Parts: sequence; structure tokens; C-alpha cells
Amino acid sequence: MKGHFITFEGVEGSGKTTQMAILGHSLEARGFPVVRTREPGGTKIGDAIRSLILDSKNQIMDAKTEFLLYLASRAQHLKEVILPALAEGKIVLCDRFADATYAYQGYGRGLSKREIDLIGRFVTGGLQPDLTLLLDIDVKKGLARLKGREEINRLDQEALQFHEAVREGYLHLAKRNPRRIRVIRTDASVEEIAKKIKEAVDAVLS
Repeated sequence: MKGHFITFEGVEGSGKTTQMAILGHSLEARGFPVVRTREPGGTKIGDAIRSLILDSKNQIMDAKTEFLLYLASRAQHLKEVILPALAEGKIVLCDRFADATYAYQGYGRGLSKREIDLIGRFVTGGLQPDLTLLLDIDVKKGLARLKGREEINRLDQEALQFHEAVREGYLHLAKRNPRRIRVIRTDASVEEIAKKIKEAVDAVLS
């Protein structure tokens, strides 16, 4: 049985984490073996890297340092979690993956997209998701949702222009990869968004 790799992407406050949880419960209720994970993180080493990246005290972190930390987390994540689960025929749901690096570090930080692609492929071995669900939201609306959170991390604190650039990067990726990346606007209700996601996922699983 072939495993399936499904990723969720979007700017801050897009609701991807909520929708991933809904999809996970739905798939399990239908008898599918599901692994939920996230980036950065997903492993003990990855979670340590996540804390380092998102710590608001690390404002002096260089963009290249940030980029390489994300890739280090991804390498461990692939080895420990993603690849073994796919080999076992499971459905892997991942909150962010390589597209996030392109959007955040390429567009947000302005690093070379060519080098991001080159080094990124070295880490992933060319693995791409079977389906990427890009939850698209107006940046100001997304950031407004963060006000209800107890903790605001280093990336949440970036200027509006940074988050606008990240969204631009995501939408550019979607135009380049229309078969893999499904753009879902989050103006609708949680239930309506979940229905659209289910339809997109069912098409991949069938």
C-alpha cells in the first residue's frame, strides 16, 4: 500500500493547524492510518530547533542561519517520521514543509530562490507532497487572529511587509504547481473549508 504525503501551508493565522486536525480525525474515522506532524519540529531534535528559531529573544538571527536550521530540522524529520510512515503506507499530514521555506526564506527574507531549491533538494531527495493545501487569507486578517494567542513568536512579530511577501511567495508557488497545490480561501466557515479540503484529499486518495 502506497503512503500519501499531504501538507498544509499558509501565512500566520490562516487556520491550517485547525483544518489539519479536522482532516486527521475525519480520515481516521474512515479507517485510514494517519500520522500528524509539523515543521519545524516533529522529532526531539526538530523541536529543539523549533524553539531556537521561534524564540523572540533571537532577533539577531541571520537569514542564512534560519534557513539552515529549518533544513536541519527537515532532514531529521524525513528520516525519523515522514519517510518511515510513507513506507508503511500511512497518510502523513504535515503542518508546513518545503514550500514554507521557499515562501518565508525566499520571498520573506530575500534569499536566493535558486540556492533554496538546490539545497532543499539535497535535503528532501526530491520528495514532494502528493497534495499541498494552501490556506489563503488576507495578511492583516491573519495577523489579527494572532492577538488571541498566549504567545507570539519571533516570526509573528515580523513587519506586515514580510508577511505580505510570504503570501506572494506562496501564491507564486501555487501558479507554478497547479496540480499539486490547491489554493483554498479561508473567507468561508470552518465547516465549508473542511468540505473543500475533504474533496481535494479524496481526489488524491481515490
